[in-house]
Amino acid sequence: MCKNQAMELTWYGRTCVRMRSKDAVVVADAYQAVVGPTGRGITGDIVTYSHPDDAPHPKAKGRLSRDGSTLLPGSLEEAFCLDGPGEYEIKDVLITGVKTFRDDQKGAERGRNIAFIVELDGIHVIHLGDIGHLLTEDKLTDIGPVDVVCIPVGGTLSTTKGAELVAQLDAKVVVPMLVCDDADSGEALAKFLHEMGVSTAPALQSKLVLMPSSLPAEVTTVLLEQRGKI
Repeated sequence: MCKNQAMELTWYGRTCVRMRSKDAVVVADAYQAVVGPTGRGITGDIVTYSHPDDAPHPKAKGRLSRDGSTLLPGSLEEAFCLDGPGEYEIKDVLITGVKTFRDDQKGAERGRNIAFIVELDGIHVIHLGDIGHLLTEDKLTDIGPVDVVCIPVGGTLSTTKGAELVAQLDAKVVVPMLVCDDADSGEALAKFLHEMGVSTAPALQSKLVLMPSSLPAEVTTVLLEQRGKI
């Protein structure tokens, strides 16, 4: 393979993201098999889940995740599933899961969350799932340096805290993941961009393509089209 292979990242709506490298394809927070903008045939070698599904569908089918809280869609049943904290190496991909929460009350209101740091083709991506709080120094040490942050927008995490969280992580590329209803997404995104100091919304891209040599010098917010929308 070419040493300059680029990492590709696509967004499927809410916190569902697909990352492709020369070694493997990693899918974060895949939808259930019977609902949502799944692009229902989404495939990958590794699947991560940041939190249990809030509304399990009674007709959903598939293999259960490790903690038994989420059904994998059929197209990902053969994938290696991660839904807990720890350090992993799968198909030459290094993945670290760091325990976080979906609120700022240590999970008392909305439960746990796992932030996954994935190293693909020399790019370190952190997928924050549905995180609801800022990070402690200990958590930042566990996470280590990151290049790209996929951050929820429009959920429990306020836009102000979202921008603070980006600053904490010191990432160069920011990918907002809209987790609110479509009717509220425009306002939520506008508030987040304002907090990030972005005066004009960047043009939508179908996917993010990056290699270490193409990382921007300044923090750059990238807006991705929602793939697989129905």
